[in-house]
Amino acid sequence: MTRLKAEEWNLSSTDQLVDYLLSNFHERHRSHLPQIIELARKIEAVHSDHENCPTGLTQLLQSMQQELESHMMKEEQVLFPMLRQLRFEQATMPIRVMKMEHEEHQQALEQLNQLTNNLELPKDACGTWQKLYQELALFINELNQHIEIENTVLFAGKTADANTGQRI
Repeated sequence: MTRLKAEEWNLSSTDQLVDYLLSNFHERHRSHLPQIIELARKIEAVHSDHENCPTGLTQLLQSMQQELESHMMKEEQVLFPMLRQLRFEQATMPIRVMKMEHEEHQQALEQLNQLTNNLELPKDACGTWQKLYQELALFINELNQHIEIENTVLFAGKTADANTGQRI
């Protein structure tokens, strides 16, 4: 599925939006985060004596990966099947839990920004450090978009078929 524009999210059926989230975000986070963690590990190992080294970034990213994996599994195994069946009323509590976890993800992103000085590279940053911050910027953007689509469209019951109770 190609990337949807913001104004198209609520024109999709629940099935289409869930499929979009799975392929564009869940799969992407699972493949992308290990690459970013490896880059962070290299930077912390090689530049530990640099005053701008994002010390603790690898650990934070590993924690985020675990939290995100747990979160996505709950969506995939519990919430998304309910929503695919258009059981939005019964999904109220799981949605509330997912939104709370989204807030925790946002807090982790704030920590990430603090550790990396808002992704501001030092003047003498090597190519690996530059690559790390480029990949982190992508990850932050994708995670924010992922959360926004879920919170404002899918969880809010604003897909094209959410209020009809019938598949389109």
